[in-house]
Amino acid sequence: MKKPANKITFPLSFIIFFSVLNGMMFQVAIPDISAEFNLLPSEVSWVMTGYILVFAVGALIYGKLADIYPAKRLITIGLILMNSGSVLGLFSKWYPMLIMARLIQAAGGAAIPALAMIVVTKHFPSNLRGNMLGIIASTVALAAGLGPIMGGFISGIFSWKYLFLFSLATIFAIPYLRSILPDEKKIPVTFDSVGAILIGGGSSSLLIFVTMGNWWFLAASIIMTGYFLYHIKKVANPFVSPSLFSNKHYRNTVITTFLSIGSVFGMLFMVPIMLRNLLDLSSNSIGLTLFPGAMSAVLVGVMGGRLSDKKGSRFVVYLGSAILTAGFLALSTVAGQQAWIVASALIISYSGFALLQSSLPHTISISLSKDQTGIGMGIYNLLFFISGAFSTAGIGRLLDFGSTGFCLNPINDCAEGWIYSNIFIMLAAVVAASVLLFYITFKK
Repeated sequence: MKKPANKITFPLSFIIFFSVLNGMMFQVAIPDISAEFNLLPSEVSWVMTGYILVFAVGALIYGKLADIYPAKRLITIGLILMNSGSVLGLFSKWYPMLIMARLIQAAGGAAIPALAMIVVTKHFPSNLRGNMLGIIASTVALAAGLGPIMGGFISGIFSWKYLFLFSLATIFAIPYLRSILPDEKKIPVTFDSVGAILIGGGSSSLLIFVTMGNWWFLAASIIMTGYFLYHIKKVANPFVSPSLFSNKHYRNTVITTFLSIGSVFGMLFMVPIMLRNLLDLSSNSIGLTLFPGAMSAVLVGVMGGRLSDKKGSRFVVYLGSAILTAGFLALSTVAGQQAWIVASALIISYSGFALLQSSLPHTISISLSKDQTGIGMGIYNLLFFISGAFSTAGIGRLLDFGSTGFCLNPINDCAEGWIYSNIFIMLAAVVAASVLLFYITFKK
């Protein structure tokens, strides 16, 4: 690493912050967008669904491209695309124009967190890698915590179109990033475009099935994924080498990520619904209830990164899983209680999430060979988002059943909150199962 780490840390954190903020702010603007364009819920949902689809698949594609092209060039392209989408969205007068702006934003924004992780894993020394990944996790948590609050404030006082202004701040980071990011040479490898189309199409179809419930997309996903697995065994330079999936440490850590991080997405989806249904809180009050937990994740993420460098990333995975499980059990106990009590339990859960978010990528990075770092981290980022889609869809189905006549947690005495209490117990069990798999994989 020729450049001092502290010179790269801030600009990477800067663009990651605005990339994540751009996705989170629009969540609370959906009702305003729906009213302005006179849209049905299923129509306006594409403001977020389309963004997530392109962002998730884009993170995978950028990961593979990073094994061939310099990360500096890819980050520049990503920032230009994200800012182009922002300009288009700022002046959008029709809904299709807005959707196009969001898709272009996602196509560029997907490069930022994906390539930042790859820059860290490829170019930072092992004794600094955990600290930097912890800073990335903290930056993501900060943006995720501030996003809904800022989005609601700006949309309420001005207009949702002004949310597009924030991403434009990243355009000024391009010259500085190009001057400090490491120089890399293009690797003369053929890009497997057929494999990219197959895995991208299969992943997108799966996400659409999970979010919309259309079984034709599940069939399309199965067909494309099956052909993709056949295809990568037949070509000389496949999009994903079959040997990557035979790497037990990588494979099982990715599964651990899918289960544990998916449970956190489920919590973030369910808690606002619980607060609205049981306590009748406004959107602003819900955001304030979530805010202390998000801020705790900022501090704990940095601590987790430093702890990974000192104690090892696997130790932090165990610690984070234990704290996250404790947080879910606490939420199961206090479901239906006052908002400040729920906020206290959320601090525990967010802290566990921050530790996992800083240590799991570190664990994955050291299990990959250098020529597979990009695609390996790309698959990690893809499954990170798919886990959220699965979790929120599954919990949504469970909540459709309404109230329940029994509670798995004998301490909870709020009958109206038993359905939420039971789901938190299930999420705790999922995290326990994921860390058990992780322990079995690395026990030797």
